[in-house]
Amino acid sequence: MNDLARLMAPYARRLSNLLARGKVLAVNAASKMQTLQLGLLAGERKDGVEHFEPYGFTSCPLPGAEHVTVFMDGDRSHGITIVVADRRYRLIGLQPGEAALHDDQGQKVHLTRNGIEIVTAKRLRMVAKNIEHHATESYSWDVAGFGESYKYTGGTSWEHKTWQIGATVTAVPQSINPPEGP
Repeated sequence: MNDLARLMAPYARRLSNLLARGKVLAVNAASKMQTLQLGLLAGERKDGVEHFEPYGFTSCPLPGAEHVTVFMDGDRSHGITIVVADRRYRLIGLQPGEAALHDDQGQKVHLTRNGIEIVTAKRLRMVAKNIEHHATESYSWDVAGFGESYKYTGGTSWEHKTWQIGATVTAVPQSINPPEGP
């Protein structure tokens, strides 16, 4: 090894230790800054690594998710995880410009090119001081085959339908008299 290589060796080691990727082994989501137990190179394990998350968004990754962690100055005594991803549950096939929030149970909020889609097989709960629904063309709801729809038919008219198990029970044209609020 020449003199220059010998002089540069400590810097090369620090540089190679600057970034690491591996698996999330455990999560502590109870503190103000979530911490992770991480698996790194060749069985190396780091405990209590802070997981920096974007403002307004938080998640609790599952063991087995993958991480990218930065070690300042290549010093492995203090790292920060800058991203955690989980290819096992990643949504695929999004169109350019689309975004989504999702989990491992198939639940998602998908901002599509045609609107917003919320999918869950669980409960959907909204808590608010006021809730307003406004639609310019149609509005419908359905619970286990019983439902209602309202459809704008032009001018000042709309059509109201109710159904049970797919059969229309009523279809009544009515004029529009919206309770426009402040």
